[in-house]
Amino acid sequence: MSQKKTQSHTVEESSSGFRKEISLFGGVSIIGGIMIGSGIFYLGSYVLQRSEMSMGLSLLVWILGGLISLMGGLCYAELGAAMPKAGGSYVYLSRAYHPAVGFMSGFSSWLLGGAGSIAAIAIAFPKAFSSVIPMSDTTVKVVAVVLILLLTAVNYVGVKSGSLVQNIFMVAKVAPILLILVLGLFVGRQSIDWNPIPASNPSFGGLIGMIAFATVASLWAYEGWTNLNTVSEEIRNPKKNIPLALIIAIIGCTLLFTLFNLAIYRVLPAGEISAMIQNGDIYLGTEVANRVLGSAGQIIVIAAMATAIFGSLNGCILVFPRQYYAMAKDGYFFKSFAKLHPKYKTPATALWVQAVISIALVMMRDLDQLTNLVVFSSMFFNTLTIGSVFIFRKRDPEMERPYKAWGYPVTVVITLLIFIGLLINTLMEDPVTSVIGLVVPAAGFVCYHFFRWYNNRQPAK
Repeated sequence: MSQKKTQSHTVEESSSGFRKEISLFGGVSIIGGIMIGSGIFYLGSYVLQRSEMSMGLSLLVWILGGLISLMGGLCYAELGAAMPKAGGSYVYLSRAYHPAVGFMSGFSSWLLGGAGSIAAIAIAFPKAFSSVIPMSDTTVKVVAVVLILLLTAVNYVGVKSGSLVQNIFMVAKVAPILLILVLGLFVGRQSIDWNPIPASNPSFGGLIGMIAFATVASLWAYEGWTNLNTVSEEIRNPKKNIPLALIIAIIGCTLLFTLFNLAIYRVLPAGEISAMIQNGDIYLGTEVANRVLGSAGQIIVIAAMATAIFGSLNGCILVFPRQYYAMAKDGYFFKSFAKLHPKYKTPATALWVQAVISIALVMMRDLDQLTNLVVFSSMFFNTLTIGSVFIFRKRDPEMERPYKAWGYPVTVVITLLIFIGLLINTLMEDPVTSVIGLVVPAAGFVCYHFFRWYNNRQPAK
């Protein structure tokens, strides 16, 4: 009897051994936790600047950025519900094109993109306190290293603990942001110019170019919605919860970002906003907090930024190793990465190696330059992933699709064209860095063939 009772409380596991510990709210927290970072306090300045200080146009751009992210998210929702496997985009790229394409994407993340993001976010955490507690560069790096080790340990002992931390910090960071937002909307007395046409009255072509340029800035804030699919095997009822989590999180973030910037315009006069940006003070959200909350404003902003950064860091540490696990499971990476901890059911080796690489990047001086190198290749692989929806629809029409991207094929075509346009825009704006950034996936192509040969060697007779 006691044995049956114990079995009834056994946590559900996937076929590969992962524990399904992530709920719908946990899925929303992973996406929102990575998307909502300290950028909410300053990215609005870049969007407004690129909109030629037109409040109406900038708000329109925030909504447009959310819609683009949502359309991309719907593609990932279809792929994730149809193939709920650890690894996310690696799985889709490998099946749609070739395993080498999936490996090149995952290798870029392992060596630089994922680890670089973790290192950059970890450094940003102590810097959020710099206005209150001055720190030397050495102290900043020590704190960043300790934070990486701490959160790696949390995620090492189980996805449940990592997901719990993500849920707690999701609520903790949204609460002060909502407080500033609501007070700004209701306390602010500034009138808003809703006209989406800038004062310069550009031509139609000029306006479209301006909108595209500003939208790229807004998409920096929305970055992160592609990461949920990586932990598909650990989500409860993934065929239902992956699409729901993506839709809820992206729509929620769109409302949050748009209304937060609307609150800024309600509190700060247009002339003052222009003067702040011209003087290099881009933290408009921080100034709003100081206006509506007085002396407590700075403390609340620091708390919001710290919790936002902490949650974003935990989310990155949680999701990235699942991609490396999937690569190893297919026989294309280090065999130890394919092993789950016998007790905690986490990709332990992949987690700790990721921590080592991230710490090494923390110690480097030109971290920003390194991570910028993978921006173009990351966008390239995201574009290929969205394009894989067409390939699977045509090649595998009988595949079970619990969720289908809304408005297919029109919405998927539009999304794909937008992402291709963003690729071209990035290549034109920074061609040298973009081309150099392709060196990493090119190295991945060589490593793919090496691991394929090495892991498939026959033992000598």
